[in-house]
Amino acid sequence: MVTTAKSVDWVVVDTETEALQLEFTWIKEFKPRFNVRYRDDKSYPYLVVTLSEEFPRVMVARGAKRPGNRYFGPFSHAWAIRQTLQLLLKVFPVRSCRAGVFRQHQLLGRPCLLGQIDRCSAPCVGRISPEAHRQIATELCDFMAGKAKGLLSNLESEMNRASREQDYELAARLRDNIEAVQAALDVSAVVLPDGTNADVVAIASDELEALVEVFHVRDGRVRGERRFTMERIEDLPESGLMQKALVAIYDEARPDEVPTQILVSQLPSDLEITTDWLALKSSHEVRIRQPKTGPKTQLMQTVARNAEHGLAFHKLRRGGDLTVRAQAMTDLGDALGLAEPPFRIETIDISNAADDDIVASLVVFEDGLAKKSDYRHFIVKSVVGQDDFASVAEVCRRRFSQSSKRGDFAKPPQLVVIDGGLGQVNAARSAMQEVGAGDIPVIGLAKRLEEIFLPGQAEPIVLPRNSQGLFLLQRMRDEAHRFANSHLQKRRKKKLLESELDQIAGLGESKKRNLLEHFGTLGKVRESSVEQLCEVSGIGPNLALQIYRHFHDDATQ
Repeated sequence: MVTTAKSVDWVVVDTETEALQLEFTWIKEFKPRFNVRYRDDKSYPYLVVTLSEEFPRVMVARGAKRPGNRYFGPFSHAWAIRQTLQLLLKVFPVRSCRAGVFRQHQLLGRPCLLGQIDRCSAPCVGRISPEAHRQIATELCDFMAGKAKGLLSNLESEMNRASREQDYELAARLRDNIEAVQAALDVSAVVLPDGTNADVVAIASDELEALVEVFHVRDGRVRGERRFTMERIEDLPESGLMQKALVAIYDEARPDEVPTQILVSQLPSDLEITTDWLALKSSHEVRIRQPKTGPKTQLMQTVARNAEHGLAFHKLRRGGDLTVRAQAMTDLGDALGLAEPPFRIETIDISNAADDDIVASLVVFEDGLAKKSDYRHFIVKSVVGQDDFASVAEVCRRRFSQSSKRGDFAKPPQLVVIDGGLGQVNAARSAMQEVGAGDIPVIGLAKRLEEIFLPGQAEPIVLPRNSQGLFLLQRMRDEAHRFANSHLQKRRKKKLLESELDQIAGLGESKKRNLLEHFGTLGKVRESSVEQLCEVSGIGPNLALQIYRHFHDDATQ
């Protein structure tokens, strides 16, 4: 942006809220390529009541919203809305047919099947007046807006009155309507007993993407759910992501779609500005809160779990798609100038907890998928102190030496990825040249800005944030980091077992393991009494006393 910009201009406004509104108005109008809309292009389904028409129609719709109509949602699945609508039409027999079908039955003079089974009040044949039909549509809107308690009370009163007047046919019909309303309410479970109207927003993120999960709660019930991903173009903290997410959710919302209360997993970075913007947009006061205790906290935890699972599934689906994998390898090959897309890619990561405990992992991806049977661990032996360059060099020499080229490792990879920057890449290249593997391409992936370094080149390659090749590199780097850390933790646990406990006669591996699992650390074992030691499985009174005396030289029986 800095190198291509021709000039800089600015507009002065009265408040930061106005500045926020103007910024997003211009982003929508001009769509500059350096700005991100922070949402995907998925269109979510809504339940729509077309109050703008003479005979309102209820339907499931996507896309742009038309003025005069009432919209409820968005929902995650269209089938969920249709399922609920089938129950609602028993109580609110609103027209649901298209305009052509409506005119056809007006000419025929007889209602359609829905009219015959009392799922439509049949305004097409004059069975009900336009005013009465509109009243039913309004009641349906009130029900969807969370005003179900008043409707149930009215239906029960009418049913009791009909029963007293011995109009049993009407009473039975009203009883069925009450059951249908209860069934529609049961579709969405009660999550907040106080009947709260709120949106609950949580975010799960990694270095490249963030997934936003929204639960729409009305009258204490979850009435809708929405999920979308955002690219992390900027290096924003969680609070900054939350602010961008709230703007993306409510930027095009109608005033009545903004609730008075928004529960968030992390308060936005500019809380006051965001609150003022929402209040100005909705014409009512909006509170943004981060729940700490009670049912709202439990609901937030549920939404947060949905966000985490959604992000994991999003990444898994991306990695499991054959077309996406092929595109990822093609993107890598083009960006790195390779003759062909890299089929086999090996990634190396160094992990250390102390100067004398350095391990490395090598993970293998073939055709964009992990090949776990080829994973390898390395214990770095020749390096003293924390020297990543020397550690990378040792691992590369050992990996590409003649003695290691057995089985699948006899065929060289088409690309080697090092978790690190230019220094690590140059060290890997030198070591690979020493053992005759200098023709294999090697790159480094720096974690902070996701930059790709090539040997001998000071300037890194920066792939687009939505590049499938970058997603593949990130997935391999994260897998190598996980594999190295798991090996390091196993070694540390083993060293912990090979501790002072080895000096105690009669204390085998299983009993040492039981002691450490029970107390957590060797220090707590040292501080325990004989009685506490006896609580451990396999530790009898005599052995417990022996352990206690080992740590307390002056202890007496």
